[in-house]
Amino acid sequence: MNRDQSRDLYDRALDVLAGGVNSSVRATQPYPFFVQRGDGAHVIDADGTKYIDYVMGYGPLLLGHTLPDRVVAAIQSHVSDGPMYGAPTEVEVELAEFIVRHVPSVEMLRFVNSGTEATVSAMRLARGVTGRDKIVIMQGSYHGAQPSTLVEGGPESAAPSSPGIPESFAEHTIPIPFNDEETAERVFTEHGDEIAAVLTEPILGNHGIVHPVEGYHQTLRDLTEAHDALLIFDEVITGFRVGGFQGAQGVFDVDPDLTTFGKVIGGGFPVGAIGGKTEYIEQFTPAGEIFQSGTFSGHPVTMAAGLETLRYAAEEDVYDHVNALGRRLREGLSDIVADRAPEYTVAGRDSMFKVIFTRRGESQTDACSGGCRQDESCDRFESCPKNGADVDAAATDRWERLFWQEMLEEGVFLTANQFESQFVSAAHTEADVEETLETYKNVL
Repeated sequence: MNRDQSRDLYDRALDVLAGGVNSSVRATQPYPFFVQRGDGAHVIDADGTKYIDYVMGYGPLLLGHTLPDRVVAAIQSHVSDGPMYGAPTEVEVELAEFIVRHVPSVEMLRFVNSGTEATVSAMRLARGVTGRDKIVIMQGSYHGAQPSTLVEGGPESAAPSSPGIPESFAEHTIPIPFNDEETAERVFTEHGDEIAAVLTEPILGNHGIVHPVEGYHQTLRDLTEAHDALLIFDEVITGFRVGGFQGAQGVFDVDPDLTTFGKVIGGGFPVGAIGGKTEYIEQFTPAGEIFQSGTFSGHPVTMAAGLETLRYAAEEDVYDHVNALGRRLREGLSDIVADRAPEYTVAGRDSMFKVIFTRRGESQTDACSGGCRQDESCDRFESCPKNGADVDAAATDRWERLFWQEMLEEGVFLTANQFESQFVSAAHTEADVEETLETYKNVL
């Protein structure tokens, strides 16, 4: 497959961009392919090659690359009126009203510019509200490029996971394994009066796709309530992806105190938000004393794109379509894996999917054919990934060095490592799914 133009662009990029990219996950081997444009469920690279796209911008593109006319019209209208003002606009109120109306735990919002900014602000809010410093996070979770969560190790051995982060940041972060109720209870027994919040994704989405075991989130809810700490759900990935308009918190029937959003609510433009109970969100300045501000927060073009995307999804039954395709993909992948690599695990929910190259386990069963759900009655329950360490133990190099490359050669664009989720959009078709399954079958 010819990628001469991508190679030349990468050669130029290495002179002016660190590592030739603006996000480390794009630095594929031997060099990234450069996208020229999107087309529905496809991307077309600089050499004119077309690929079925399941990266979808790492999640924001619920509707695909070719936006409906009404979404384009809303974006163009706000662009033509002026890009931004440094003053409030009606459209940011309308988007906030939409989210508050649909997510049960959210009574009030503050818009920001990225998922990272949302989690940074949510943690500051939790610390300001409680007067405490420590934050419990899940090992292997990702909450943006922020120093307080770029931490590795265990509850008693946390350390920065990147140079440039002072050790003092890690002192206030307590990493625990996802799905480990015993460790969560022990940490609260030992540090309960120091813990400001537990920050967790409802489903690990940046470290494979790992579901909670039954009752895990309720345990976190009970522990935080008992110790006057806050429960923060990071729904930057799952928000308006899993569970439709209610989010993953609705699927698991747990109401967090705070929720962070991003990706889908911006309709493909940079966005983040912190939502939650009024008594907490109103602690942000100027209503309260906890500082939070941003030049581009509530950007009118982003707000218009997000609002019209969500309105379109509501009126055109988008979730029925993407969830059905997602399930067909996972069921088909389960069949392929059972035949070609029975130790692998198919994971995902609704429009998210991934094959994790686990090294042990039997063939997929009926209990998990639609994606691993941590079902205790399933024969694979003991061997399917329960936390980030289990995903780390998978054949991650095989994904990056062989599988991803071969899938791209066959015209299917997947996330470039074992950890990032993949997504179906409203632009995907049954034919796309069948072609993708055939490609998986050939490559695996």
